[in-house]
Amino acid sequence: MASKLNRRSAIKDLIAGTATLAAGSSLTSFTTSKMESVALKGNINHSVCRWCYNEFSVEELCAAAKKIGIKGIDLVGPKDWPTLKKYGLDSPMCNGAEISLTEGFNNKKYHETLVKNYSEMIPLVAKAGYTNLICFSGSREGMDNETGWNNCVEGLKKVIGLAEKHKVVLVMELLNSKVNHKDYQCDRTSWGAELAKRLGSQNFKLLYDIYHMQIDEGDVIRNINDYHQYINHYHTGGVPGRNEIDDTQELYYPAIMRAILKTGFKGYVAQEFIPLKKDKIASLKNAIEICDV
Repeated sequence: MASKLNRRSAIKDLIAGTATLAAGSSLTSFTTSKMESVALKGNINHSVCRWCYNEFSVEELCAAAKKIGIKGIDLVGPKDWPTLKKYGLDSPMCNGAEISLTEGFNNKKYHETLVKNYSEMIPLVAKAGYTNLICFSGSREGMDNETGWNNCVEGLKKVIGLAEKHKVVLVMELLNSKVNHKDYQCDRTSWGAELAKRLGSQNFKLLYDIYHMQIDEGDVIRNINDYHQYINHYHTGGVPGRNEIDDTQELYYPAIMRAILKTGFKGYVAQEFIPLKKDKIASLKNAIEICDV
């Protein structure tokens, strides 16, 4: 997949159900028949984000994931759940209720649409047997932290009761506002943790994206240790560039994975990097092996 792929547009395509596949994609692109299965340790539940492999069909990605030993596919909605179930894969972080990364719960003008969307999606997630549904703060647009927290609490409280009833967790993603998502408000772990404290519900947690938080705040292991009680999901990515998890980037993922495990974490860690190498599935397999501690 071209490195120019923008996650924001990719997610919009997925929500609209219009994501297209690159011409000529086929199972032979994966060379799954030649790829050996990975002997994973079983300490970490591995997943992979759908949007990073958009040139492949969900069916193809599921087949490759199963071969590698990956247990789930992140960021897919109801139309793709039957395919995941066919391969015995989980949907660890569901999507489809959000408007966009910029239009979120911190702005009251989006509350009506968001409450409608989440009120419809939460029961679907539960009925499918899944647990986590992603959400976003949205852009600041000049608002201060206090206003953002208050607006998020007001909007989320309108759906958090339904989430509690259905045992679904609303998970707000931490995104960097320095490089990829300028002006995004939930751009620090402390900001998301404060929102979680104010909501006071076990059905609201954070998605700690390691790539994003390395860019905006660094000190990854310390922040994981300090705020792990508010985190229920992790995403990876090489820094800089959100590319391969290997020795070309600055983070040492084995140490980060060990820190995550040390907190008692039992959820999923999902690979969310854009492969630059020709054999994209080999890059994914390599990343899983590096992160499997």
